[in-house]
Amino acid sequence: MTINGFLQIILYLLLLILLAKPLGSYMARVYEGKRTLLDPVLQPVERLLYRLLGVRLTMAPGSNPVAAAEEMRWQTYAVAMLLFSVVSFVFLYALQRIQALLPLNPEGLGAVSADSSFNTAVSFVSNTNWQGYGFGIPNSALWATVTTAASNGSVNAMHDSFMPLGGLVTLLMMQLGEVVFGGVGSGLYGMLAFVIVAVFVSGLMVGRTPEYLGKKIEAYEMKMASLVILIMPLIVLGFTALALVLDAGKATIYNPGAHGFSEVLYAFTSQGNNNGSAFAGLGANNPFYNTMGGLAMLISRFWLAIPILAIAGSLARKKKVPTGAGTLPTHTPLFVGWLIAIVLLVGALNFLPALALGPIVEQLML
Repeated sequence: MTINGFLQIILYLLLLILLAKPLGSYMARVYEGKRTLLDPVLQPVERLLYRLLGVRLTMAPGSNPVAAAEEMRWQTYAVAMLLFSVVSFVFLYALQRIQALLPLNPEGLGAVSADSSFNTAVSFVSNTNWQGYGFGIPNSALWATVTTAASNGSVNAMHDSFMPLGGLVTLLMMQLGEVVFGGVGSGLYGMLAFVIVAVFVSGLMVGRTPEYLGKKIEAYEMKMASLVILIMPLIVLGFTALALVLDAGKATIYNPGAHGFSEVLYAFTSQGNNNGSAFAGLGANNPFYNTMGGLAMLISRFWLAIPILAIAGSLARKKKVPTGAGTLPTHTPLFVGWLIAIVLLVGALNFLPALALGPIVEQLML
C-alpha cells in the first residue's frame, strides 16, 4: 500500500464521519414527519405520486403537511410488497424469455435460458444486483470492504484474487448481516434485530425491563428477531453444504481445496445477504447454481422481510412506556459495547467453522 493509497482511505473515512451528523439529522426529521429544507421541492412530487396511486391524504398539524389518511397494517403492507415483487419477477422473467421476439435487437440475440432468467429476475427483484467496475489497488481494498459491509454489491476487483485473509474480511462483512452501515434496500433492520436481542438478553441478565424506544420488548419480538438473525446462516450454510456434496455443485468448482470452498461459501453468502458481489473463479452460470442462487435470494430477502414487518406492527400497537428506574439505558457506551459483542457472538460465530475450512486454513497453508 502506497502513501497515496492510505491518504485516499483516510479522506474517505473523514468524509464519511463528517456527513454522518447532517445526513442522520435529516433522516431523523423525515422519519418523524417534521419539515426539512427539501420539502418545497419534494412535497409537490410526493403529492402527485399519491394522487396517481389513489392514496387519500390529510393534513397533519405541526408536522409534515402531507400524510396518508389511513395507516396501513403490517400484514397489508407485506401482502402489497409481495404482490409487487411477484409482478416484477414475472415481468423480468418474461422479458428475458421472449428476448428474441422483441424489437431493437440488432444482434439477433436469442432467449435467455430458463435458469439464468430465473436467477437474474430474482437478483433484481430482491435487490441483489451483480455489478463490476475497476479503480486500482488501494480503492479496491477499500471498496471491497465497504461494498460487502453495506450490501452495495458492486466490485472494482475480483475478490478471488485477494490474499486469503482479504477474502475472509469480505466474507465476514456480509456474514455479520451487513449491519456496519445498513443494507442497501433494507436499511437498519438487521441492526435493529440485533438491538432487540441485546436489549432482551441484557434485561434478563441484570433484572431490568427490556424496553427499546419506549416500547416493551417481549417474547413475540424476540422470536421474530431470532428468525431474522438465524434464517440467513441457515440458508448460506445449508446451500453451501448441498453444493459441496452434490455432483452438480462440485462440477464447476475449478479451484481445488480450501480456495474452492471459499468460492462456494462466498457465492451463497453474497446471495443470502442480498449483496450481489462475486468472488469469481466459480462456474455459477449453470442450472444448479442459477436455481439454488435464485432460491437463496428469494428466501433470504422475503422470509426476512415478513418477521421484520411483524416486529414493526407489534411495536406500533404498543403504548409508549415512560422511562423509569428499571429501564435499561440504550444510549450509553456500555450498551453500545454490549451490542457489538452480540453482533460478533451471535453473527460471527455461526460462520467460524466454515471460515476455518476456507480462508483461514488457506492462509495457514501459504
